[in-house]
Amino acid sequence: MILLRRELGDVLREQRQEQGRTLREVSAAAKVSLGYLSEIERGEKEASSELLASVCVALGLRLSQALLLVSERVALAEELAVPVRLPVAAARPVVSAA
Repeated sequence: MILLRRELGDVLREQRQEQGRTLREVSAAAKVSLGYLSEIERGEKEASSELLASVCVALGLRLSQALLLVSERVALAEELAVPVRLPVAAARPVVSAA
């Protein structure tokens, strides 16, 4: 199952790590508790739009960029989750022996 909060958390963590910044630095800049930001990055908590905007500003990331990255991850996960249809033999008609 695709969880938006997990994909969002992964995007935020990846962006932070690419910048070489610590969770503490970003949480201070975003004015959000370290523990709460950690839970968001792990996909355990849903970020409000206000909190997400604050974290994006702290990361120097436009909200639209973050959401685009999340959208790309969800699209990829959907492609990977598409069930493969297996060929099924046609059922034989039942012939009564009368």
